[in-house]
Amino acid sequence: MALLVSFWVGILTSAQVRAQPPEPHDMQHMAMDDNRTALLPGRDGSGTSWLPDESPMYAVHGQAGPWTLMAHGVAFLQYLNESGARGADQAGSINWAMGMAARRLGNGRLTLRGMISLEPLTIGDCGYPDLLSTGEQCKGETIHDRQHPHDLFMELAAAYDRPLAGGIRWQVYGGPVGEPALGPTAFPHRISAMASPLAPITHHWFDSTHVTFGVITGGIYGNRWKTEASVFNGREPDDHRTDFDFGRLDSWSGRVWFLPTSRWALQVSAGHLSEAEAGQTGEPRIDVDRFTASATYHKTLKTGGIWASTLGWGRNKEPLTNATNALLAETSVTLHDRDAWFGRVELSQKSADDLAVASTGIFVVAKLQAGYTRYIGSWKRLRPGAGVAVSAGIVPETLRPFYGRRANLGVGVYATIRPGNAGAHRN
Repeated sequence: MALLVSFWVGILTSAQVRAQPPEPHDMQHMAMDDNRTALLPGRDGSGTSWLPDESPMYAVHGQAGPWTLMAHGVAFLQYLNESGARGADQAGSINWAMGMAARRLGNGRLTLRGMISLEPLTIGDCGYPDLLSTGEQCKGETIHDRQHPHDLFMELAAAYDRPLAGGIRWQVYGGPVGEPALGPTAFPHRISAMASPLAPITHHWFDSTHVTFGVITGGIYGNRWKTEASVFNGREPDDHRTDFDFGRLDSWSGRVWFLPTSRWALQVSAGHLSEAEAGQTGEPRIDVDRFTASATYHKTLKTGGIWASTLGWGRNKEPLTNATNALLAETSVTLHDRDAWFGRVELSQKSADDLAVASTGIFVVAKLQAGYTRYIGSWKRLRPGAGVAVSAGIVPETLRPFYGRRANLGVGVYATIRPGNAGAHRN
């Protein structure tokens, strides 16, 4: 626990290098804010994804010479209990931290990004309990009813963009660890998911590629739109979470963004993931074709809070099997950067192999989640808090023998810490 606390304090407060104090009438500070907004736009999400312009900035900012710095992340110290025949309980820590540095370079903008997680040390048993969650393998077996820990290195990438013509800019992004142009902003970076400790059970239909070992993305964009394409290594990471799982850049994806107003971010995307998933014992790896569409809505409240919602559809198609679909709806309301209520509804088709059940076919499963987080004061620009979450995993009658009941309840209690809201940006 001491290691975890030291890690978070060090990462999140390091961005205070040469930071100016918040004096409203200090022109130098105002100029720094303008530079920060231009170099690190509030709409930037994970990888090259976008959020609505009306997004809060839960981050610590600073300035070091020509570099604008930002650090953000979240950590939970949680106890989770999922009931039923496949339920489990566990104490651990879900966490990640990200640092960014941006500066002018020539006529463009250079951004360096690094993101790490200590979950390989703080999450055991091949992941934390999350009934009906599936994806990846551990110790040669399919992970089911657990969410696998993130890799130690979640992103090591750089981006460069500059004007092209007539208000249009081009962008190139890539690195040894990054995220291709596929799916909505990944769940750890979505405001609508930030207060919840649990990953969505539909993660592998939307944003499982947010940790990819090898990616190059190119795109062009205007004020309200972006089109981009990626080549990348589509293979899922193995269960050795502290190394680099490099592979051929033989997968591809494309994505289109449209931001009709400052409150909306819409995307559609498709990709082919070569050898994405490990096959059964002795069988070759499996290709996956993925399609996604999503809409994210943010509204700043008069209380100084934010209402954030995401609605998404994802579809995976594997050779020789029927395509499976997933729906996600999540929302959160945060008031005064202090009280956060959140909820999530998911509906997904999952195969017998996904769920590791001795059966055949595709099953429709659902998960409901709701919770509350109370943030307590402020400490070194960070917001500590505590909360509780409840959930219900729902399975069809044919899966009752494996899960014990059709509806199995879960509960989680946790302490958490994240940066405070540094302000919202609008174009």
